[in-house]
Amino acid sequence: MASDEATTWGRVDENGTVYVRYEDTERTVGEYPDATPDEALAYFARKYADLEGQVKIAEQRVQRGASANDVARTVEHLTALVAEARVVGDIKSLETRVGALSEQLGSLTKEQAEQAQQALNDALAHRTALVEEAEALAAVDPARAQWKQITAQLDDVFARWQQHQHDGPRIPKNEANELWKRFRAARSTVDQHRRAFYSELDAQHRDARTRKQELVAQAEALAPRGSDAIPDYRQLLDDWKNAGRAGKRHDDALWARFKAAGDVLFEQRHAESAAENEEFSANLEAKQALLTEAEPLLQATDRVAARKTLTGIQRRWDEIGKVPRGDVRRVEDRLRAIEDHVRGLEDAHWKESNPERKARQTGLASQLEDAIGKLEAELAAAQATGDARKIKDAQEALDARKIWLDALGG
Repeated sequence: MASDEATTWGRVDENGTVYVRYEDTERTVGEYPDATPDEALAYFARKYADLEGQVKIAEQRVQRGASANDVARTVEHLTALVAEARVVGDIKSLETRVGALSEQLGSLTKEQAEQAQQALNDALAHRTALVEEAEALAAVDPARAQWKQITAQLDDVFARWQQHQHDGPRIPKNEANELWKRFRAARSTVDQHRRAFYSELDAQHRDARTRKQELVAQAEALAPRGSDAIPDYRQLLDDWKNAGRAGKRHDDALWARFKAAGDVLFEQRHAESAAENEEFSANLEAKQALLTEAEPLLQATDRVAARKTLTGIQRRWDEIGKVPRGDVRRVEDRLRAIEDHVRGLEDAHWKESNPERKARQTGLASQLEDAIGKLEAELAAAQATGDARKIKDAQEALDARKIWLDALGG
């Protein structure tokens, strides 16, 4: 405060006593011994400046949204300081400013209370949402649950719960306890379901492991029988597929043994096939030549000649013997086509020459001829009378019988 301003608000009497003007009166401020009046006023003016600085800081804190409780304590402290102030300056102005701070406390307290309530509501909603996430995971059907995924999700929910506890507003004890009970119950349910699932899975793995160990032993026991045991091995393979999972580590090890047992059999068959291919390759060439000779029968129409030729070919076919296993179906299918054609010629001849069929045809033809004779007489009689209806009926019946007779070859 400048010296002239200090003089405006204070004075020093002849005894060295310092006074401050307050409204229409004066207050005794104190004394400043061994100093000039200007020095005494300056001293108490500096004390005023310090006090005014505290008021200004309080005003700035209110503007920045400081805690209403902290501001209330500061205002109470400043009110006491200003009331008892031993300073030189505009004390009334300080009282007004401190009074304004006190008035702002109400709105500040209300605003902050509303903000705190909203923050609490948001915190409760957030914490409740975390509980509901955990409860949704607990409600998953244990038989359909992906437990690794659910465990990771629940761990994430719990981490967010802990983070919210640390960073979020404090929730009243009753509400916090109730939410924690629900969250803990959901975690417990998930844990129980998970333990039950893995316990059952372990039991299934043990059963599957025991069954697969038995299948491995049976497969390995087939080795002395060589390729003849392949059908039995295939049956064991079907049993293996139905045995269930034994856990990756055990499955991989057991499958390696089971497959190795099968490889022994298939390698034996491969060796046998190679030997057969070498042994029977000449037979294959002979049968292929025989098929080339026989396939013209596919165009044959003489059943007797075709049967005679085919019988000779079949006899020679059997005399040639086996062919390599991979060629059996191909050459057999070609021969079967020739046999089917010759058999078809014989079946057609049988149908044409069947005595019973001929007898039936002869009897029916005779009946039709008799009927035709009668219908011709009826037609002539109708024509003689000129009855158009009778002529039409007789003609239609006569035409139908003649068509049937033609179909029988009569």
